[in-house]
Amino acid sequence: MKWENPLYNTLSWSGEIDNRQEKEKAAKTVSKKVSNGDIIGVGSGSTSLLALEAIGRRVREEAMEVKAIPTSKEAALNCAYFGVPTTTLTDERPSWGFDGADEVDGERNLIKGRGGALLAEKLVMASSPLTYILVDSRKFVKKLGEKSSVPIEVDPRAIHLVETELIKSFHVESVQLRMAVSKDGPVITESGNVIFDVKFQNLNHKMEYEVKAIPGVVETGLFLGYSVEILTS
Repeated sequence: MKWENPLYNTLSWSGEIDNRQEKEKAAKTVSKKVSNGDIIGVGSGSTSLLALEAIGRRVREEAMEVKAIPTSKEAALNCAYFGVPTTTLTDERPSWGFDGADEVDGERNLIKGRGGALLAEKLVMASSPLTYILVDSRKFVKKLGEKSSVPIEVDPRAIHLVETELIKSFHVESVQLRMAVSKDGPVITESGNVIFDVKFQNLNHKMEYEVKAIPGVVETGLFLGYSVEILTS
């Protein structure tokens, strides 16, 4: 039995989707990759939303047996809205996945985490044999960190320790505690942590692990060396 309340039948997204035509092309491309029986890691963000809509349409029209592993509560709500059943990493491993990115370099390394779901996104990506990254042309950079800060998820008890260690051990231009828009105080992630947005002067391949070695750092928004394929229009 399904819920019949308004929230269940409301899309979990607010505002306009910018560059929609370009994003819809990437979404349509990834929807064609779905096969019956797939377990799909589902990312967050506007392009992932459009891809989930296209996949839900195929599931309905072709009576496909497909499950999703959502990486956020937003994605989970939208899976329900589009009629895509969900499962968890505890129960099943993804056949493949799709997600967005904030930046993509020429070696398919990524910065992710603007939506605050970086821990779950990395868990699902690391569990998937392949993840399709859906981006428009504005997300490509010559060097990571060119446009975006790096999100770092931090245990709230360690905010002063982590900031101190980042400033001492790395060349950082700024460390900002991400503040919420529709609540007082900082953004709280789905794991109960906070997020630092860190602007590094230089990023290298060791830093994903070097930053995570700081006590209190839960995860970073550096996605380096993962099995990904970039899809764009």
